[in-house]
Amino acid sequence: MRIDLNSDLGEGFGPWTMGDDAAMLSLVSSANVACGFHAGDPQIMRATIAMAAARGVAVGAHPGYHDLSGFGRRPVAGLTLREIENLVAYQIGAFAAICALEGQPMRHVKTHGALGNACAVDDDLADAIARAIRAAAPDAAFMTMPGAATDRAADRAGLRQIREIYADRTYGEDFNLSPRSQPGAVIHDPAHALTRAMEMVAEGRIRSVGGKDLRVPIDSICVHGDTPAAVTMTRMLREGLEAAGWQVAPPHAGNG
Repeated sequence: MRIDLNSDLGEGFGPWTMGDDAAMLSLVSSANVACGFHAGDPQIMRATIAMAAARGVAVGAHPGYHDLSGFGRRPVAGLTLREIENLVAYQIGAFAAICALEGQPMRHVKTHGALGNACAVDDDLADAIARAIRAAAPDAAFMTMPGAATDRAADRAGLRQIREIYADRTYGEDFNLSPRSQPGAVIHDPAHALTRAMEMVAEGRIRSVGGKDLRVPIDSICVHGDTPAAVTMTRMLREGLEAAGWQVAPPHAGNG
């Protein structure tokens, strides 16, 4: 009865902020920190890592496409698999260096936005990302979508996994996240998100918008830190999990 609660944080840039990282870090057990390509910069990375360490929150790299103006949520066509490996390894290396400055371990890697959506359904792309993680951070876990291409790629690469579900997103019929352009793809009602997430972890399954079920192991629940209701949603989710007997904590080293 142990579950991780994670969020994508450190997503400001220079003087601009995104979300309430301090409040989220008082609620989550793992933070996925932007590495400078879709958001974030060295100062924000270090400050986020320091805040997380002070609260006992595990940190991981959150690499995405090199697309600051689109927040990494726009597909980037034409990149070779070698370029994807370089893109991910570069960001992991930058994040590892900032972690070293704070004396904190990098616990995992989770892809962001459009890159994450693409590698969930493309085995070759997922393998390229897994190779980058294995080369740049072999001791880090790969945070994956259960049943997706990233799940299979982590197994092939021999990487430890953290299999996550989303409290604030719906799933399509392929069990990838519904595109944000679709109505209802992002869940803004904290009570609805709580009910869905509690059902998923209790029953060990993901349900598509069409009503299909996929039985999966679940190690972590994500709430996006950039949505207006993020803090309320995360607080309600943590309270609901603990009331149901779950211990909210970073994944054990042996998960996956």
